Amino acid sequence: MDKIIETTSYDDEIIALWQEAFGDSREDIVFFLENAKNISCLCYYGDCLCSMLFLVDCTVNGMAFKYIYAACTAVSARKKGYMSKLLEYAQKKYNNVLLIPADKELVNYYSNRKFKHKIDIKDILFNECDEIKEYLFEGCSLNEPIALAYKGE
Repeated sequence: MDKIIETTSYDDEIIALWQEAFGDSREDIVFFLENAKNISCLCYYGDCLCSMLFLVDCTVNGMAFKYIYAACTAVSARKKGYMSKLLEYAQKKYNNVLLIPADKELVNYYSNRKFKHKIDIKDILFNECDEIKEYLFEGCSLNEPIALAYKGE
């Protein structure tokens, strides 16, 4: 049965999906998971873990947001709407959600999923150590990285 679970405990299935999607070493992933203070993971389960995204507490100009990081879907589960369901869940539960798209294709993808507000990445503040902040801002190939936000009612 399909279900969405939010968790703050991380198992090998979460690490394996992260590795499949981004190619990071197990050591780097474990370092992030053990050292980030203000995170949770939204997981979409079908027969197994199909899709996930991490939510990191942050502020933008004094307003609380959840920052989406390491959003990914297993290769075998793509094109089935699992990530869209996770994004909708995050938007409903947290109202103010933002992310930094990695490339132009993802700018379009997220814009089509109600991430319409552009935010200067310099305005995003995390209560995390410098090493974790580096993780949160890496991976964008855009010449001028931007954050896209969903602001709920």
